[in-house]
Amino acid sequence: MDSAKKYNNIKLAIGIGEGIVSFILLLLFVYLGYSLELENFLSNYFSNPYLLFISFIFVIGIAGSVLSFPVSYYSGFYLEHKYNLSNQTFVKWIWENFKGLLVSLVIGIPILLTFYYVLNTFYSLWWLPFAIIMFFVSVVLSQIFPVLIFPIFYKITPIQDENLKERITRLAKKAKLKVENVYKFDMSKNTKKANAAFTGLGKTKRIILGDTLLESYSTEEIETVIAHEIGHFKKKHIVKNIIIGTASSFLTLFIIALLYQNSISWFGFESITQVSALPLLALWSMLIGIIQSPLGNVLSRKFEYEADEYAVIETKNPLAFKNTLEKLTDQNLGDKEPHPFVEWFFYSHPSIKNRINAINNFAEKNNLLLQPDLTPESAG
Repeated sequence: MDSAKKYNNIKLAIGIGEGIVSFILLLLFVYLGYSLELENFLSNYFSNPYLLFISFIFVIGIAGSVLSFPVSYYSGFYLEHKYNLSNQTFVKWIWENFKGLLVSLVIGIPILLTFYYVLNTFYSLWWLPFAIIMFFVSVVLSQIFPVLIFPIFYKITPIQDENLKERITRLAKKAKLKVENVYKFDMSKNTKKANAAFTGLGKTKRIILGDTLLESYSTEEIETVIAHEIGHFKKKHIVKNIIIGTASSFLTLFIIALLYQNSISWFGFESITQVSALPLLALWSMLIGIIQSPLGNVLSRKFEYEADEYAVIETKNPLAFKNTLEKLTDQNLGDKEPHPFVEWFFYSHPSIKNRINAINNFAEKNNLLLQPDLTPESAG
């Protein structure tokens, strides 16, 4: 077994195992009465229901973090170093995770308090106003992420390559995308992997490229990556994801609310607002997520194929695009040919094998296989 496949299989096994163990532990926590005992214990110190709620979540969060730390260390630090993918020291790894925790708390605590207020105010109809609120939260977060959140983790600067900037400007103008600048971020401080992304909404739209990408790829190869990211904009994938995600969240929250309300009596709880009953929401969310995940990945892969086709058509350089994807797969230690079920269920992006086949089809459909750089002699 090659190192890439072994690396991905280990990561997959850890992810599946961690999910199963987390579900079982949380189920036992509720079923054996520890959830109710924790609520009763905290009630001795917090009479305010919101403080009781937050302290309850805090204790569970701390316990979960302590229990999962060995797995997080193995998967996020040890394994990355074993396969020569990480540039982080242990201290830097801890610091980056700590920053992530702080950001999660700043964003998550207001959302949790809002949820609990909505639950207590609207009772069985809590899912509807909460879904509406989360729609606006997702839009706001999409807008502020590139300018407020992302810079907490990475140093972001405009790229300096004038030739590349000119190519990007031409691609953006053709797509009717207003891009004031294209940015790079110091991805290399954490990893040897390479990546690029199109983020933001409205005036905060940005194309961001990892410095590992800029340093290791030719201008033509980077151009195909940017064309792919612009393809997501041109095909309105970000907007579609928000719309589909919102519709999905309404339906999901409705189903979870229904299941939650009908299952609290199974565990002896009296009300859906009872703090000790709330872990049932997480349990139902996990089960629903198992169904949602592959469906969401099917849509995500569809969007990736569409962006790939756009990149092929606009750059007219499918060979450079294929070379880029193959190099990225090697650099990021991706599994080039995962099991079809694994790809269908877990992969948000198509495997490199399927992407290359699709690019060949896009090129043939648009008569790009007749280009000189795609002849067997030049490609070999």
